[in-house]
Formats: sequence, structure tokens, C-alpha cells
Amino acid sequence: MNQTSLSSFIWSVADLLRGNFKQSDYGKVILPFTVLRRMDCVLAPTKQKVLAEVGKKQAAGVNPAPFLLRISKVGFYNICPMDLRAVLGDQDHVKQNLYAYLDGFSPEARDIFERFDFHTQVERLAKDGLLYLVAEKFANIDLHPDRVDNAQMGHVFEELIRKFAELSNETAGEHFTPREVIRLMVNLIFIEDDDVLTPGNAVVRTVYDPTAGTGGMLSVAAEHLLAHNPAARLTLSGQELNDESYAICKADMLIRGQPVENMVAGNTLSEDGHAQRKFDYMLSNPPFGVDWKKVEKQVRAEHEQKGFDGRFGPGLPRVSDGSMLFLLHLLSKMAPLVDGKGGSRFGIVLNGSPLFTGGAGSGESEIRRYLLENDLVEAIIGLPTDMFYNTGISTYVWIVSNKKPAERRGKLQLIDASSFWQKMRKSLGSKRKELGEAHIAEITRLFGEFIEAERNGKPISRIFRNQDFGYTTITVERPLRDEAGKVVLGQKGKQKGLPQPDSSLRDTENVPLGQDIRAYFEREVLPHAPDAWIDEAKSKVGYEIPFNRHFYVFEPPRPLEVIDAELKEVSARIMRMLGELAE
Repeated sequence: MNQTSLSSFIWSVADLLRGNFKQSDYGKVILPFTVLRRMDCVLAPTKQKVLAEVGKKQAAGVNPAPFLLRISKVGFYNICPMDLRAVLGDQDHVKQNLYAYLDGFSPEARDIFERFDFHTQVERLAKDGLLYLVAEKFANIDLHPDRVDNAQMGHVFEELIRKFAELSNETAGEHFTPREVIRLMVNLIFIEDDDVLTPGNAVVRTVYDPTAGTGGMLSVAAEHLLAHNPAARLTLSGQELNDESYAICKADMLIRGQPVENMVAGNTLSEDGHAQRKFDYMLSNPPFGVDWKKVEKQVRAEHEQKGFDGRFGPGLPRVSDGSMLFLLHLLSKMAPLVDGKGGSRFGIVLNGSPLFTGGAGSGESEIRRYLLENDLVEAIIGLPTDMFYNTGISTYVWIVSNKKPAERRGKLQLIDASSFWQKMRKSLGSKRKELGEAHIAEITRLFGEFIEAERNGKPISRIFRNQDFGYTTITVERPLRDEAGKVVLGQKGKQKGLPQPDSSLRDTENVPLGQDIRAYFEREVLPHAPDAWIDEAKSKVGYEIPFNRHFYVFEPPRPLEVIDAELKEVSARIMRMLGELAE
């Protein structure tokens, strides 16, 4: 059964709920039942062995849990004699049987259904006489991993979440990232590490996502590495705020045999679920343009009290957009580079705001300054518009690393991939475009080869020095004059005898880093304002990355005679039409 058929089959359950449940509540029933059936199928091959073992160990007075985990070969088990189909054996006691089955799961698996608030939905279904019908639907669908692999199952969950989000006017894109974007990001963070990708090299690496959603980024990273090097092992970790998304992610991690304690529920910004931990690789797609007012108190306290010993030392962005806070959080999770070993690389999806918002001295500029002066940004890739489910705006993938290869040191690569797309057969929310495999391969090649390149006569990859994005903002003052036009001088203190500035004539100039400020001032300012001076105390260093400006290609306007001829032709056509109307 392919993904579309599977999604359609599960979606058909909504026909049973129509009339008794609001459309916005369908997901509260269908998502936990889908997870339940998936776990039911995963445990089926070892069910009888687990039941036999639990009886032996209980008779011997031994805790059976570790033995049952070894038998089930996944991170959970169920000691109830029933499975989902057996639950339906007694139609008069389906609810009681289902509760007994749920109680038979190991604690970490039970937590998943508690996050879904599944008991509330079971009670509601039972009250409306729908519990047997809904449970029967799911009991008859085969979700065994041999039939539906983890990648396909992830697609199913994402499709269902998207549909439910559309019905309830919620933001589907907060829960997951398009798979082709994830594949691109995974390619970029792994491509320079030959030891990880070399087949047979039994390396162990950690991957982390602080905005894990349903776990798509972590899953794709694991699948990518397994495909290239089956001997490598990835330990997956993450944190997620939304309970339903967390429940799905946790279920996926359990089925994959990942340490379930590595998946943490809660707000990453206010309560770091992985405090003191460092990771080899990281991926994140934080919410675009979402404010951080709810956690402002905790974030500001960490910034002010811990400084660079905390996560937010470089600065704080404006409260209206918290995406750069996740960027800082990831920086704090980078493993140190010692004698050429260790270090980290991460990819994060951001909108255009972090590139240029905020002047010199602002929180955003100080964060960019920290990144560039510490030589941490390898590349920024501009993606096409209409790539995400919840927004059509331009988005950018930042690749950040503290283990740059020698040829990249002191430099930043910009890749304009805005023209790398193919039209989708069917739009999904705001998503109308997608990256094809050839597009992903080309972007990966441009990054991997670290080259400048053009496409159809226009630049698509450019390389700059980090300092090319820096500038010093100088404050240019001009003297205050009295009614007679005489310069007003200070009367006391350090200002005594000095010209006083006229705030209405005050201006600023941005001088590129590397240029002599005095020479710039004499060349660009004094010829126009001979009485001006620089207030040195107000000078500030800033950084911005005007991405689009570096890929702009001037296209000269058409010749005036061509435009004039077209206008005359249009005018003549209008006159002929008016004449025909007058007849």
C-alpha cells in the first residue's frame, strides 16, 4: 500500500466521526489510533515470547522489564495478553479491553498516549457508540514495518497532520519540514565528513533537533547515513513543545530502538532539556516570525546572569521573532574542536529577517557579528519561495560549523537556489514548489566543491570574506547655530569651547570594515558638509548579509524607440476600437 492510499484509508475514519466530532477534532482520534496500530504491528512478531517471558520472571520474583525489551527488540513492550484485534473480541467490553491493552504497555509507551489525552477520546467515542467501529477500522490495516517502513510512516503522519491543520485553520508547517528540504540539509551537514560516510567505518555520532516536531529531520538523517554507511550508528536526540507532535516523534524513536530518554518534551528556549550536552550534528526548522514573549523572563535572565556561559551571550533579537534564539541555542550545543578532532556542524532554516534585521549594536547584528567574527558560518542557501506548507516567503538554510576545512576559513559561501525548483502536481497548503533530486544534487555539489558558479548568465554561488559583511556605523554631527548663524559653543565641562551638535542635522554613515574611516569621511562627507565631525563615542560595528543584493544582475531597459513604437501601436489599436464602437 503506497503512502497516498494509506493516508486515504486512515482518513476514511473521518467518515465515521462526521456529525459527532468537529472537523478540528478528527486528529485527536485518528493520530493516536494510528500510533497505537503501528505499535501493535511492530510488537506482533514477539508478542507470544514476551508473554511467556513475563510469566517466568514474575514467578521468579524478578523485574521482567530489561528481559522484555531484549525480546521485543524495540524500546517498548506490552504485557497484556490481547492485541488490538483481540480487544474487539467482546463488543460489549471494548472500552475496558482497550484500557487493559493500553495499561499493558511499558511506561515510555504509555506516556505517548497520555500526551495525546487518548483516554478522553476513548470515553467520547464510547459514549457516541463509535469506539468499536473506529477500533475495527484500525485493527484491519496492516502497519507492520515490513509493509510500511519508517520513512513511509513518517510521510503518513505528516500528511494527516497537514490535513487536520487545514481543517482547523492551524499552522501545519509548525509540525514538520518538507522532506526534500531535509534531505538537502542532511546532505550539506554530512558531505565534508568522509569518516562518517565511508562504508564499513563503524563510527558513532549524535544528531539533535531542538524543534523536533514529529521527528522528520532526525529520521531522514538516520536513513541517509544508513544508506551510505550501514556500519555507522546515529544517536538521535530532540525536544518538542507540542504534545501531539512529541508523542508521534517519541513513538518513532521507540520503534527505531533509539534511547527514548533522548526525546524531551517542553519549551527549548525556557527549559533546555539537554543541558550540558553537546552534539556532532544538528538540524532545526524553528517557527518563522513567532514572538518569544511567553519565555522572555527566562531568556533575559539567562542572557543577563550567565552571559557567554549561557546560551544567549552574543545578544537577544527583538521579541517579535525568536528564530535567532534557536540559532544561539544550537551554537551552545556545538562540541569543541580539539587537536583537529570533534567539532560540530548544523543546518537551520530561517526566513530573511536574520540576514539583515537590526542596525549596528542591535541584538540581531551582534549575533551575526559573533557568528562571522568567530568564523562559524560556512554557507547560506537561498531556497525558492512557496516551499513550505504554511508560508510562501523566501527561506534560507544556514550551515554553521566550528570545524571548517582550511579552504573555507575566513570565508562565507552564498548560494542562490531560488531558481532550483519544479512545480508540484498538487499544491499542499502554501507549498507549490519542490526540490527535485537533480536540484538537491546540484546544490550539494556547489557547496561540496566550494566554488563560484553561474547559471544562464546569472551568479548562483559566490564566495566572500567574512569581513565583507561588516561595517562601522559612524555618527556625523554638524554644529548648532544661533539665530545669527553663529556656532553655539559648550560652556562647561568637557564640552567647554567645543561646537555643540544640532540633533536635527545628525546623520549616520556605514563605513565598510577594512576601509579607513577618516579617509572615507573626508571623501564622502566633508565635500558636502565642511563643518561636520564624527562623534567617535557613538561608533558601532555591525554586520548584515544583504543576500539578494549579491545576486542582482542589472538588466538595461529596452530602447526608447522600441517602447515608443509599442505605445503608438497600442494607441492606434484603442482608437480603432473606439471607432468601431461609434459606428
